[in-house]
Amino acid sequence: MKKTLFFVLLIGVFFAGCQQHSQTTQKQEKPAKNIILLIGDGMGTSQVFAGITANKGKLNIERFNDIGFSRTQSASDYITDSGAGGTAIAVGVKTYNGAIGVNTDTVPVKSILEYAEDADKATGLVATSTITHATPASFSAHQKSRHMYEEIAGDIVNNDIEVFIGGGLKHFKERKDSVDLTNTLLEKGYTMVYKQELIPTVTEGKLAGLLYEEAPPKFSEGRGDMLPLSSAKAIELLNQDANGFFLMIEGSQIDWGGHANDAQYIVDEMLDFDKAVGIALDFAEKDGNTLVIVTADHETGGMGLNGGDFTTGMVEGGFTTDNHTGVMVPVFAYGPQSDLFRGIYENTALFDKMMQAFGFEKK
Repeated sequence: MKKTLFFVLLIGVFFAGCQQHSQTTQKQEKPAKNIILLIGDGMGTSQVFAGITANKGKLNIERFNDIGFSRTQSASDYITDSGAGGTAIAVGVKTYNGAIGVNTDTVPVKSILEYAEDADKATGLVATSTITHATPASFSAHQKSRHMYEEIAGDIVNNDIEVFIGGGLKHFKERKDSVDLTNTLLEKGYTMVYKQELIPTVTEGKLAGLLYEEAPPKFSEGRGDMLPLSSAKAIELLNQDANGFFLMIEGSQIDWGGHANDAQYIVDEMLDFDKAVGIALDFAEKDGNTLVIVTADHETGGMGLNGGDFTTGMVEGGFTTDNHTGVMVPVFAYGPQSDLFRGIYENTALFDKMMQAFGFEKK
């Protein structure tokens, strides 16, 4: 009787394990229809926890359960820049500092955004920098230097990205070649928006939001809800595509606060970025087919937390440098295929994991 009971229990454990394995396999096999990738430029774990402290103990970013770390070194340097860091994530190759969407031989490499376009998915970019800045450019352009802003603007127009919102109007309009790319965008069927308050008025179609001549201001200097507002609008418009979408949202100025060794600047930008994270997660929870990823291209400032208070939200930051550092950065994932993002891996693996999550094959 004892032997029989033992074998019954053993068989039960076996089948339970098989069922659990089957459920895990099913999760792995379910592709994501949509991917929302949020990049906090310069955001390391200290920046995240500074935001948690300033918000008196809670951020949307804490809603993730699948968490990993990305190694950020570039092909040319232990300390990456945003060009090489963004390119590694966008196209899956290590390249030299300053490169945009090209390998070390300056040969263009296809980005996850371009793979999504080829699969008839809608695509979008939102940033609190110029839309031609290094990180958004890495997904939408192929240039040997991140400083080739006008050439990057041309690439963005030629890529037919359905929604892009940020600064950098002058790179489209006041150009050395005297070509006004805003006219080209109108001819391509874009609604052109130059003021933040007009973003909610666009309810369908393609949107080019060039809200500032150059970079948007700091959150603390009047940018307001540009990032969460633009993120919500981008999701709304892109979700109208039956084939799904890819959207990259960058909290660009977390990095700038690190360069300035300004803890309050970092906190303001982290809290603003976290609002966009919350919008993406809320959408993904309702949708059920959306993978949300939050990460960084690198850490900036070597930030440490020398003191804080959850009751008042006070953060006392310390810094080791006014430049980028070589530490690993966190990766948070939620939704279909989110378990792919656990562990420690090279930043190039983020591209591979997104390709796998979409069910795309590299060509």
